[in-house]
This record gives sequence, structure tokens and C-alpha cells, in this order.
Amino acid sequence: MNTQANWIIRAVAAWPLALALIASVAPPLPAQAQGEYRSAVRHRHARSKVPPVPMTATAPKPAPLPLRTPFTAAEEATASIPGMPDARFWADSTEDFKNALPSKPGPWLILSSGGEDGAFGAGFLNGLSASGKRPDYAVVTGVSTGALIAPFAFAGSHYDNALRDAFTKITSADIFEIGATPESFVDTWPLKDLIAKEITPALLADIAARYRAGKRLFIVTTDLDTSRSVVWNMGAIATYGGEKATDLFRKVLLASSSIPGAFPPVLIDVESNGKRFAEMHVDGGVGGQFFVAPAALMAATSDYRLPATELSIIVNSGLQPDFEVVPRTTQMILTQSVSMAVQVDTRLMLDRAYLVAKRSGTTFNVASIPPDFNVPSHGTFDPDYMKALFQTGYDLGNSPSPFSAAPPAYPAAPASQPQDPDKTGAN
Repeated sequence: MNTQANWIIRAVAAWPLALALIASVAPPLPAQAQGEYRSAVRHRHARSKVPPVPMTATAPKPAPLPLRTPFTAAEEATASIPGMPDARFWADSTEDFKNALPSKPGPWLILSSGGEDGAFGAGFLNGLSASGKRPDYAVVTGVSTGALIAPFAFAGSHYDNALRDAFTKITSADIFEIGATPESFVDTWPLKDLIAKEITPALLADIAARYRAGKRLFIVTTDLDTSRSVVWNMGAIATYGGEKATDLFRKVLLASSSIPGAFPPVLIDVESNGKRFAEMHVDGGVGGQFFVAPAALMAATSDYRLPATELSIIVNSGLQPDFEVVPRTTQMILTQSVSMAVQVDTRLMLDRAYLVAKRSGTTFNVASIPPDFNVPSHGTFDPDYMKALFQTGYDLGNSPSPFSAAPPAYPAAPASQPQDPDKTGAN
């Protein structure tokens, strides 16, 4: 496999929805294969396997983009947002992470990636509010679709209606427009406009007020130039006010949800020793499906204790494997493979977070899409599917036991027909 192909697969592996978009511009399956495939779709993974739409041979080629200003690794290492020195830190910097935390312990909320399945997290938080069990979170972190939920979750339950509308009243037309750019399969100007509409001056003012009160909102993006994750201190950004801070706040949300290869990257202007240049940022999920703390502090060999009274993780996806006979096409093989890889990555991260919580004497909570949720999706960002998933999340959040105290159990091996031990090598 050549270097370019290897990179594309690694990047796309961070986000299953990307393959749905690839499928949408790929040549269509034969009629028989489409029929077999659709008959197998009976669960939530239908969202990433929409019927493909052929791309016309006459589609115009995107115009080339201007060259980027060159910069060195040393310049990037010291780069910062002009006028906002506390706007961000590297996700692998333990010292910066500790310095950015609140001075007092409190409950933490961690929001994962998941694309349109963010409707589950939005519904869950609404249900948690209705139950009267939703705490006043001291720290909220968000990655990808979790980044789009996080500002509303951080600002408080009085934004629950806005959060509900953001995940139940949109379609794919509100997220992207089919048509390749030099950097992506689709154009996300609709998502940019949607973020601008939802991130209002009133919301930013409330986020700034909570930051001044000692609360923290962290959003993660991936800096492709350094292959490192970046944590953005969104409350600090909001306190600066004005057009520049608002523009940066919105750009970070767009970047954190920009699926590499499928969506265009987001260029963010920085400065290093008087030199101005632009960094390239993409989906925060490239570096992990959610963020709790730098990897060094999460390691089994670390003795770091989280300053959290409880650690609550909302996983905007299901964690159970699904059986189906996969059609012999590139996009479907990649879709199933990536879906499995993301599930494995999420489970490993949950296991690590659980161990860190126990080491820290912190209550561990986790919620994910129930395995019995089986509403089919009829396309990317299908409103009916998202409304059903929102309601599922709401019902769970409003239930007597919304969270599990440990990661979901690994599924048992599937049942099989008894075999002759002499032929299977069993003792």
C-alpha cells in the first residue's frame, strides 16, 4: 500500500461517517447486491451505508487552492493565537493540562464522537435534566459531534431546547453539499453556517461567565501539521469577546467535526515570534474518540489522580458488534472494517478511563446507545432516525439508572453448531 493510501485509511478510520460520504459519490452497486445489502440493514449501522449516488463523469474539477505559508516544526511548537495566549494547549502536555483545570474538584462530563448519533447524547442530557439528576459539571470535554454538544451542555440545562433542535431538526443539507473540493469529497459550508447560527452572543456570554466561575470547557481538534491533538480552552476564548473570539470559537467547533478527507480541513491563523501562518486542523476523533486527560496521565504506569468527583462519559455510538454478510465492494468493506476499528478503540479507551477513575477514587459513569436500538436510517443525517435516537437517549437519561458503573461487558462468542472435538483441535 502506498503512503497516500495508507494515510487516507488511517485518517478515515477516525470517523465512520466519512465512509458514508465516500459511498455517496461512489459508483452504484449492482441491483442484486443493493437488494441483498439493504435486506441486511436492520440496526443503527444503517446510517453509514446509504444507497450510493453515482458521480457524473462531467463534474467540474475543483479550482486549485493557494499555497500555504511554509513554517518549521520549531515555529509551530511555539505558535499561539494572537492576543489569546491561553486559548489552547497540546493534548499531550501534562503540565498545561493541569494548569488549565479548575482549582476545585467537581463532576466531569466527557462527550464522544459519533456523527449523527450525537442525537443520543443530546437526548440523554435532556432526559438527565428532566430527572433532576444532572449535576453542575466542573469540566466538559467534547470531540467531533461531542464538540457540537459540549457548549450547550456546559452552558446549562436552560439550553436543552436548543440542543434538542440542533440534533432533531437537521438533515444532510444542513451539514454538507455534495461536490468535491481540492481537500475533500464534500463542501461543509452549510455546517459552518449552522454553527454560526447556533453559537450566539448570548451562549458565548454564558460560557464566559461559567469560565470566570471556575468551570472549564475543552474541545479537541487534530493538528495535521504536527500529528498532535490540540485542546482548546473554549471558556477562555469566550471571555475575550468580540468578532475575533467568536470567529475562533466557531472555527474550533467546525474543525473538531471536520472528517478528514470527507470534509475540508479548517485553517486557523497563529503567530510564532512575529511570523504569521495557518495551521491545518481536522476532526478531533483522529486522536481518540473522547478526551479525559493526556495519554501519559491515563497510562497504567501513571499514579496521577483525576481531580474529579465523578467521571461521566456519554458514548455516542453502540458498542456491540453486528453480523451481516458484507457485499464485495470497496466502500462496504471499508465501512464495516472502520466500524469495527472504532468500536475496539472506544472500548479500549473506556477501559482505560475506568481504571483511572478507580485509581483516583472517582465515581465512574458511562452511557452508550442500547444494543436493542434498531431503528433503520434511510440516509446520512436522517431526521426520523435522529429523532428516534434522541428519544432513546432521553428515556435512558430520565430513567432511574441512566448510567452504568462500569464499561459494557464484552459480548460472548456467538453460538455455533456443536463440532467433533477431534476435528477442531479441542482438548
